[in-house]
Amino acid sequence: MSEYAYETAVDVRLRDVDFMGHVNNAIYATYLEQAREAYFTDVVGRSLVDLDTVLASLEIEYETPIEAGQAVTVGLTVADLGTSSIPIEYELNADGSRAATARSVQVFVDRESGQASPIPPALRTRLESDPS
Repeated sequence: MSEYAYETAVDVRLRDVDFMGHVNNAIYATYLEQAREAYFTDVVGRSLVDLDTVLASLEIEYETPIEAGQAVTVGLTVADLGTSSIPIEYELNADGSRAATARSVQVFVDRESGQASPIPPALRTRLESDPS
């Protein structure tokens, strides 16, 4: 996971696991959300709760199942920023082996109109200066 400058550990909870002992595929999106929130809090200094963004897109490519008891880490990097969009690329690893890759796009919106709005300049500067 060396190409991802930001990494965070994710706890596999009992409720995440299906009857076959695998993490349910829908839970992967929750792990990505946890990593995204950790990134914004740790690196940007703002929680996503405090930013006017929506998740506009999410794609997950599943490679191998994550099983109960495995140590899970999520690496992420912010790709090229758009005017209002923040594309993020991810890698989920279980016990050091890649389990999935993903891509999401957060879009800033104007709360009144519901339309896309530009990334605030101070936040753009912070995102562009992050090495990930």
